[in-house]
Amino acid sequence: MNVPTTYIKGVGEERATDLSLLGIHTVGDLLYYFPSRYEDRRVQGIEEAQHDERITLEGTIHSEAVTQFYGRKKSRTSFKVFIEPFLVTATLFNRPYAKNQIKIGNRIKLTGKWDKHRMQVTVSEYTLVKDEGSKEKADQAKEDIKPIYSLTGSISTTFMQKIIWQGLKQFGEQIPEILPQKLIQEYKLVSRRAAIQALHFPTDFETGKWSRRRIVYEEFFLFQLKMQALKRIRRENQKGVVQKIDQERISSFLSSLPFALTSAQARVLEEIMRDLQKPYAMNRLLQGDVGSGKTVIAAAGLFATYTAGYQGALMVPTEILAEQHYETLQQILSELGVHIALLTGSTKASERKAILAGIQMGTIHVLVGTHALIQETVSFNKVGLVIIDEQHRFGVEQRRKLKNKGEAPDVLYMTATPIPRTLAITAYGDLDVSTIDELPAGRKPIETYWATEKMFDRVIEFIKKELLQGRQAYFICPLIEESEKLDLQNAMELHATLVGLLPQYRIGLMHGKLSAQEKEEVMRDFAENRVQVLVSTTVVEVGVNVPNATLMVIQDAERFGLSQLHQLRGRVGRGGHQSYCILMADPKTEAGKERMKIMQETNDGFEIAKRDLELRGPGDFFGKKQSGLPEFKVADMVHDYRALEVARNDASVLIEQESFWLEPEYQPLREYLIKQGVMESTKLD
Repeated sequence: MNVPTTYIKGVGEERATDLSLLGIHTVGDLLYYFPSRYEDRRVQGIEEAQHDERITLEGTIHSEAVTQFYGRKKSRTSFKVFIEPFLVTATLFNRPYAKNQIKIGNRIKLTGKWDKHRMQVTVSEYTLVKDEGSKEKADQAKEDIKPIYSLTGSISTTFMQKIIWQGLKQFGEQIPEILPQKLIQEYKLVSRRAAIQALHFPTDFETGKWSRRRIVYEEFFLFQLKMQALKRIRRENQKGVVQKIDQERISSFLSSLPFALTSAQARVLEEIMRDLQKPYAMNRLLQGDVGSGKTVIAAAGLFATYTAGYQGALMVPTEILAEQHYETLQQILSELGVHIALLTGSTKASERKAILAGIQMGTIHVLVGTHALIQETVSFNKVGLVIIDEQHRFGVEQRRKLKNKGEAPDVLYMTATPIPRTLAITAYGDLDVSTIDELPAGRKPIETYWATEKMFDRVIEFIKKELLQGRQAYFICPLIEESEKLDLQNAMELHATLVGLLPQYRIGLMHGKLSAQEKEEVMRDFAENRVQVLVSTTVVEVGVNVPNATLMVIQDAERFGLSQLHQLRGRVGRGGHQSYCILMADPKTEAGKERMKIMQETNDGFEIAKRDLELRGPGDFFGKKQSGLPEFKVADMVHDYRALEVARNDASVLIEQESFWLEPEYQPLREYLIKQGVMESTKLD
């Protein structure tokens, strides 16, 4: 399976080079290069055929073929076919040689585009039908389901099928069975070889369905086995500290809060508390919608670590966010004896010196900050818990540096970007995932409206009413400055417009071309109400808490994905006042209209993420290439989510069994893990 494609009869050096452009270098690569789709070439009845669709018909040739030439080397060949009780016109373009093959009385099978009004099929492919019972007739029946491959260059589907068939003939017996017999029997899976052959050469749709089922499960299972093995090896290699937390003080702390935890918060906190007390390092992702109460869970975790005699660290992407977290933790924890410090790039030298000393001596119990936390001069006395907020904003190396500040501390990653469960267990398969999937009681839902550009004046009047009551507003644009390619409202032009329309208010402007310090200043002015309206690109998407901002207006909203729209909407609704989100959009596509409708229907981030995944697919969900997201050849984590869940559970159970690491039956799976580099400690980060 690992030999070069040149070992296949009919593949020379030139063809091998062409195949390499498709990522096909070995026989195994070739056999796992499955069709992207299939065409149904089974014969249809004319009554069922829809106008302009691709169809396959079979009938008797009723007239001689007539060829007309026009232009340079262009021709049209037409003849009549009797398909009881209809007489149909068959037309072929630029194939004058077909005239010699068309004989009255012969049976013919035609595939092409159907014109219902003219009773005409524009033929892309045709086959002369052999006699019933003949070998040729049986071979033709096999072509009723036509595999279509994603190909480039000089490689054709015909050549692809030919060499895959040859590859199976030469190496088919060497295809190893990798799944354990117990799982094959339990799920009634077809063999690996049979599944590969049937996906390339399906005899019928039922066989194809069972073969696809086998490969889908295999792909999910192997990926999840890798993730679960990483998790176990990390656990064994990174022996953590058993934090002996004071349960009574935790209970007292929770009772002192001015609100009760939601059941989701209580469940997640229990998961974190269990992890803190285990003998290996926690590696957990906490995801929750905007406003779901992740910060209080972080505070409880930091307090628990403090009661166990350890320090905590909280790293966030921006200074203003660090300040807000610092103030929140001060309010919640300072009266309980927890000494909290804030360290950012703006911290004065004298203050910084004192903080570094306090951290090293252990007199500072919790350090909140930005990237400043991972500098070499920051040395903890005894760090037990590291929390990384909006973890996707930090690189792998930055996260690793913070973890390395202690002896295998417990690590909690937090994100306010809801991720559907199927995507979370795939993209973050080596982490434990905790989800806060309900909002605290009493929160007013944000009212969302869809307005067209014609209604802009009405929107401005509505904004004036909010501003008169002392509230603030966001305006979000997709671009910074004018683009010749995209006719989109842009931040600079909109800023100038609003300055003219709202002269009595201060209008701020924020975009990606500002320096980090300039962005911080603009955001701070808005947070402190020195700016009443903030015009911004999506750089404002993740971040600060401005309870006084009650209005979010999103220009060209159809240009944003659902999850991004929801994240932007989450910038408002953080105070006690009713908040609003206005989607300014004139969508030209059905998908764009669908997004606007979904945003009006629900405020639930997880429901929106689920719908977004269905609309856009996993590849586009994160907006950029997500390193943890595998590209499955056949499996689709949206539509095959049940198989993903089953495969994950099976892999998890198997990895925890000692027999997996010892018995000969699992040798192929162990070799797979070695080949994937899972056993190397360098892969653990």
